[in-house]
Amino acid sequence: MTNFGTNLNLKGKAALVTGASRGIGAAIAKALAAAGADVAITYSSSPDKAAAVVKELGGKAIAIRADSADAKAVQEAVTQTARAFGRFDILVNNAGIVTYEDTLENIDKVLAVNTRAPYVAALAAAEVMKQGGRIITIGSCLGENVRQAGITLYSMSKAAMTGMTRGLARDLGPRGITVNVVQPGPIDTDMNPADSEYAASQVANTALGRYGHTREIADTVVFLASEAASYITGAQIAVDGGTNA
Repeated sequence: MTNFGTNLNLKGKAALVTGASRGIGAAIAKALAAAGADVAITYSSSPDKAAAVVKELGGKAIAIRADSADAKAVQEAVTQTARAFGRFDILVNNAGIVTYEDTLENIDKVLAVNTRAPYVAALAAAEVMKQGGRIITIGSCLGENVRQAGITLYSMSKAAMTGMTRGLARDLGPRGITVNVVQPGPIDTDMNPADSEYAASQVANTALGRYGHTREIADTVVFLASEAASYITGAQIAVDGGTNA
């Protein structure tokens, strides 16, 4: 008889989660560690918060200072992770930013962090991954369906992750490496709290009538990182409460 549930065990795996000193990234790092993985996280400006997350992870865990706007820093974070753990199995591209002013400076920064960094990290990770590697990117429901004015830049940067995911799934499939994108809806974090003045309209767009929790994104990532999801690649996984249903 098949022993269901055992395929979610990540013991012996090594993971890197970018932008994981808080919010969704921190929840993902904790969930991966709870499933048995050794976890590295990156942060750009919150060393104390990153250290607190690492302390909660226990076991083998490290924090790496790496601004995702710096492509070389992103590449080095992958190298440091592989060196620290002796292997590299799971990349979670989580770091992201949003701005509502379309200056040239902001356009360059958003595209550097939200679009270029995940691709650079994926290419670097593919160099050190073996059979069965996992590349998981945190996109956004707004990358598929733009539900308000003023977020063109952010939506464009996240929409690009679908093309990246599908292309890399083809490129890396022969090596048994899967590539998927998770598209969250409104998730209760300090960047988008469920009690903000903008929350009601976001809830109204969902089918479930509520904000999501960071653990719901984290649990999805653990599933995609596990053997249970070994036949899923090139997919867009909506965790948006039915926002884009």
